[in-house]
Amino acid sequence: MSRSHHRPPHRRPVRHLPSRLLTGSVLAVFLAFFVLPVLWLVLAATKTDQQLVHDNPLSFGSWHALKANWHALTAFQDNAVMQWLGNSALYAVISLVITLGVAIPAGYALAMTEFRGRHTLLFATLVVMLMPNATLVVPLFLEINAVHLIGTMWSIILPYSFYPFGVYLTYIYFTTAVPKDLLAAARMDGCSEFRVFWHIALPLATPVVALVGFFSFVANWTNYFLPYVMLPESSQMPIQVGVGTLLSNVPSFNPTVGDLAIQRPQLALATLVAITPVLIVFLFAQRFLVSGMLAGATKE
Repeated sequence: MSRSHHRPPHRRPVRHLPSRLLTGSVLAVFLAFFVLPVLWLVLAATKTDQQLVHDNPLSFGSWHALKANWHALTAFQDNAVMQWLGNSALYAVISLVITLGVAIPAGYALAMTEFRGRHTLLFATLVVMLMPNATLVVPLFLEINAVHLIGTMWSIILPYSFYPFGVYLTYIYFTTAVPKDLLAAARMDGCSEFRVFWHIALPLATPVVALVGFFSFVANWTNYFLPYVMLPESSQMPIQVGVGTLLSNVPSFNPTVGDLAIQRPQLALATLVAITPVLIVFLFAQRFLVSGMLAGATKE
């Protein structure tokens, strides 16, 4: 008779337990600090102010409350929220077009050509890129005021159109991901520098163009401090400054608001409206963003 061999039950190696615990802890922290606040914000827009205070923070209110909050929000200053959204879109799109027209050629020139002052210009780009935006507000205000553009949309568009971070990203991309031999061969065939850039380098730079465009759009869309300083009228405000105005009209934060009161669920809904365009752009541009961020990871 043959003996039946009983194999012991398979057990996972104990040595993997610490790494699993660490991974689980990191995911739990991520959930607590990033996912839960966003989920709370979404659910807050479906509640009344009383429900927001007394009900479970992660409970759903009602579609009726969401509809009522939307009507109250759009009624504020004759649908000012939609006007602020339109202003943000106008400022961000025009700045984006100018940024791409300046940053991509500038990054190419720094990476692929030699000229006097090249290293100084690159160093200045890095310094400006690392400076906090708040430190530049006063110099920008004095500069814009000198050319009499305070209170116009150009006081917001022009300072953010010249985007040092975009120039640096383009410089890194052309330095690491585009073979210089290919461009040199095109020059030997008689192509001018402009034709080399336009017909060869630029088609190869689609990922970084998308990356620079996305970061530029987000920077302009979330721009708060500069429009707050430069634009005195409510009709010119972008949505970020508009949300700040709504915040100052919440009775819980400002008891003197009177008839222009905005409740907290309506403020949460306004915040969701403000971030939705960035989310939509990210979803459509995600494939290009991933390829752009990985393009310069290895040098061919």
